[in-house]
Amino acid sequence: MKKILSIMLIAAILTGVLTGCTNEKISTGKEVQPQIDNLDFNFSVDPETLTFEVESNGITERVSEPLGKMKVSNLKDSGDNISWTYLEQEIEVDIKKKDKYVDVNIKSSKDEDNIFTWPKVKGDGYMLPLNQGKYIPSNDSIWKDYLREEKMKVIEALSMQFFAVDKSEYSLVYIIKNPYNSEIVYNTENDIEFTFNHEFPEINEEKEYGFRIYLTEKNPVDVAKTYKNYLIEQGDFKSLADKAKENSNIEKLYGAPHAYFWDRTVISEENIKWAKLRDSFPEKLKLWIQGLLTTNVEDGSELSSAFEDLNSLDYVDKYTKNRIIKGLSAVMQLKEFYNPEVFTETDKETQRLLNTGIENLNPVELIDLNKRLLKSILGDVVDPIKKWADANTVDVIKDMKDSGLENMWIGLDDWQEGFIKPELVKEAEDFGYLFGTYDSYHSIHEPGKEKWDTAKFKDASLYENATVTNKDGKKIEGFQGAGRKLNPTLAMPSVKERVTSILNTGIAFNSWFLDTDGTGEIFDDYSPEHITTEKEDIQARIKRMEYLQKEWGMVVGTEGGNDFANKSIAFAHGIETPSFSWMDEDMAKNKESEYYVGKYYSSNGGVPELFSKQIPLKDKYKKLFLDSNYTIPLYKLVYNDSVITTHWWGWGTLKFKDEISNRMLYEILYNVPPLYHIDKHEWEKHKETIVRYSKVWSNFSKKAITEEMTDFKIISDDRLVQMTEYGEALSVVANFSEDEFNYQGETIPGKSVLIIDGNSNTIYSPEK
Repeated sequence: MKKILSIMLIAAILTGVLTGCTNEKISTGKEVQPQIDNLDFNFSVDPETLTFEVESNGITERVSEPLGKMKVSNLKDSGDNISWTYLEQEIEVDIKKKDKYVDVNIKSSKDEDNIFTWPKVKGDGYMLPLNQGKYIPSNDSIWKDYLREEKMKVIEALSMQFFAVDKSEYSLVYIIKNPYNSEIVYNTENDIEFTFNHEFPEINEEKEYGFRIYLTEKNPVDVAKTYKNYLIEQGDFKSLADKAKENSNIEKLYGAPHAYFWDRTVISEENIKWAKLRDSFPEKLKLWIQGLLTTNVEDGSELSSAFEDLNSLDYVDKYTKNRIIKGLSAVMQLKEFYNPEVFTETDKETQRLLNTGIENLNPVELIDLNKRLLKSILGDVVDPIKKWADANTVDVIKDMKDSGLENMWIGLDDWQEGFIKPELVKEAEDFGYLFGTYDSYHSIHEPGKEKWDTAKFKDASLYENATVTNKDGKKIEGFQGAGRKLNPTLAMPSVKERVTSILNTGIAFNSWFLDTDGTGEIFDDYSPEHITTEKEDIQARIKRMEYLQKEWGMVVGTEGGNDFANKSIAFAHGIETPSFSWMDEDMAKNKESEYYVGKYYSSNGGVPELFSKQIPLKDKYKKLFLDSNYTIPLYKLVYNDSVITTHWWGWGTLKFKDEISNRMLYEILYNVPPLYHIDKHEWEKHKETIVRYSKVWSNFSKKAITEEMTDFKIISDDRLVQMTEYGEALSVVANFSEDEFNYQGETIPGKSVLIIDGNSNTIYSPEK
């Protein structure tokens, strides 16, 4: 039983056949569509097995391999439309011919849960939007091993909602119209192949999924631009230029490296006269601080012992200084710090704060009070309060600006760092930087047992009444198995409460980073009181991104950056290099291994070892996540001028010590902001490298970010020389090889890039 339908692509006839990639675009109104050459084709389908074939220029290929035979009913054919029903499976299939594609819709008529598999895909290679994008040959042994029996949740694993399959003469592009409740299941017994499985949950009234299927030339550009055209047609694409019209601060991202800034010291080493402190530390104050540390602070006993060591030392060593600083900084953030029997003398401002009531003080006021209390006893042993921690914070930011880093995005691990040093936030913004805090509403911990601030909510009822239940009636665990997952449809009052309370302290953040909201880690919630579908989960996350964007004028970023969030965010961390240390015992747990990523701990209150420790990388992970042989810029070809993407925060530009040069080349080739972790010590250590590189990268990226990525080519047979193009006059040729390469008369040294900006050429070599 076979039906053959012919599709002639009218646009191709009208515009003429195009060869390769062009910079031409056609206007469709609001956005401008890239003009590409989708191929003419016919297709045939066998309803009994849903075998699907296409024919173009005399070459026939399969869109889907045959499924098992199924009984067909209600077959209808109206010329441009064929449909039928699988009664036993309670599935309806509808296929329509369109000008440029075939539209496939598969619907369940079953009231209860139902699952259907289609398509079943096999090809010579695959272009998959795994993070930035991967080209995976079907016979590649490394990827076969990685994908063996792998199941990928579509909305989470794919950064964009399509995939492409290379056939002998052309590529097939499958645009996924409903990514929810879908998974890709790989089979690597022979060459790599996979099936697309869709579940129709009983709780979801939308019982349909499907694809648009296009044919293109075998290159990433045509594949990605086919998808971009679809987004524009659907009204689902928004450029950075349009976003900047609503919030001009977004332009501060142009040419801006990204850096997480770390410093939890309320007072720094430079603010203390150590010999005087050693000789005159009041006993009553010492005992009070030690008691607070042991009862209120994690690792407080170790910090407490430093105050005993202080009296026995002839010279206060670095180790003791670090513990004293961490101890003082920790207790000055506590509501319990004030003790009228210890702090007997107060000035006018201190008394005003005390009269307000400690419970009524916001966090900035509390820390200010505690600074004043400590100063009232230590006197001239310490600097004036306004200088406290400047050497670790404000001075570092000032030096970054003075060193030529004109634009920066700076993020904090959490908002508490802003409370400690409000001057840091103000100074950074006065320099024209974006300065924001990390935030998360993904996990919630049991009230009174919270392990981190973002999992703590004032509304204690949320833990029992607003968390996600799976199909089996069990609560879904939170991050790292702690607590539970919070249902985002019920979180908005808490989002508003937290954001308002932070910003009402006067901390002038102008950017906000939302953890996990762009990763696609979403859920159906089967809790009887608040049944929620995956789509509703996503919509709630987008709503809170838009709340921060529209109500507070924030430049919003998120972890992941999967493209359902593209209209609501300006930047994303994770698309370029995702988290993967959890896959490897040596990286994640073996502290004796050279590959161990490091502890989430800092001896001096600055950058934790997890981010500052430089490690080598095993070849397997280089191949899977960094290798230019496999990476293709699918995401950038769609979103370069819409979403700014960089690495997951654990994989800063300098993290992999044997890949630093390659990553710098990649960051220029793909217009990716470098990512750093900065404190006073890390800045001093890497300042020269960061400044030298940023001058080249920033100058290039300010121009590239306003343009669409228009082309990508593999220049050399070994795939180690590659080219990207932005707009009409800006392009990059990256030479990842060790040997020099001649490109159009220009010699590019090994491990170098050539930047062509109109008639101006620049060569940059990270190692030279």
